[in-house]
Amino acid sequence: MDAMAGRKPAVVWALNISVVLLVALWLFPTLGLLISSFRTGDQITASGWWSALFPAEQTMQIRVADPDDNRVDLGNGRFMVEGNIFDGAGFAGELNAWGTSSRRLGEFEPGVAADLGDGETLTLQADGAYIWEGNDDQISGRAQRVFLDVVTPPDFTLENYNFVLFDENNSEGMAKAFFNTLTVVIPATIIPILIAAFAAYALAWMDFPGRAILIAIIVGLLVVPLQLALIPLLSLHNAIGIGKGYLGVWLAHTGFGLPLAIYLLRNYMVGLPRDIIENAKVDGATDFQIFTKIILPLSFPALASFAIFQFLWTWNDLLVALVFLIDASGQTTVMTKQIVELLGTRGGDWEILATSAFVSIAVPLAVFFAMQKYLVRGLLAGSVK
Repeated sequence: MDAMAGRKPAVVWALNISVVLLVALWLFPTLGLLISSFRTGDQITASGWWSALFPAEQTMQIRVADPDDNRVDLGNGRFMVEGNIFDGAGFAGELNAWGTSSRRLGEFEPGVAADLGDGETLTLQADGAYIWEGNDDQISGRAQRVFLDVVTPPDFTLENYNFVLFDENNSEGMAKAFFNTLTVVIPATIIPILIAAFAAYALAWMDFPGRAILIAIIVGLLVVPLQLALIPLLSLHNAIGIGKGYLGVWLAHTGFGLPLAIYLLRNYMVGLPRDIIENAKVDGATDFQIFTKIILPLSFPALASFAIFQFLWTWNDLLVALVFLIDASGQTTVMTKQIVELLGTRGGDWEILATSAFVSIAVPLAVFFAMQKYLVRGLLAGSVK
């Protein structure tokens, strides 16, 4: 007994550490996505989300003002262009060093008059103010290009959310995709629960020939990859006239979710007190009355647990939606497909992608946190007698 007691704290510590690691693996990417959704594209490129609260160093390539429009004649064949190199760049920060070639980044310090050859000079201050001097040939044509090593302060913006949710060029597609996703998810979550609840009650408390075989088939279906059934099921839908549409994707999600739902609910219902059901039958209650007035209320944790799984799976699904729902018209595009399209047109705008991704996970997060207290109770259903 002492040896077992001595091992128990180690097991508890291992369990606690494992839980902390699992929470961290889930929390850190989500937190990073949230922080990145409030940052600009330049900041995301320059530094990771974990350094968002600290100044970040980055390299910028900018040209000074057009010399043909801004040059001043100094006499003796000398001309000058004066201004601030950050004007119009939307930049707020401080210059550390600069250079005129990508091979010599940080060649000059702020305030130093850089000799560009043949009497041409460029002086660049830390705040971006510059003076460019040279002869007529030098201070004309295309403006001088410089590479800046700058330090940018922490900056957070709501422009990303404004673009995703309210910009006319994008918000209409995202809003439509949001409601399309709800149209898929809500029925695809409710329908399997209704069917599975009846089936689970029958397999748990009703005696009929072949019940054990049905249970074995359901357990076997849990390990069958859904990818094996996509093409045959789509062919069946086309043959019976369903084709691509909401009905087809509802039936597909229902079929793919039923094995887990029936298995989970049946295990929970088997563990309910037999005396309650037998007393109800003695009092003259029918199986339907027992199911609706006793079994369903007592099985709410298991129902809520499966509802969480089904909702999250259907909300984040792309493969089933591509096969059974989305057509060439794009009128039934869901959130996951809309984000993929945004990635195709804005592959470098990481801030827009991060914002769109976080918008898409906001609803699943709300559902999970609202019902997570039932999750563990439902998952442990039938594991202990």
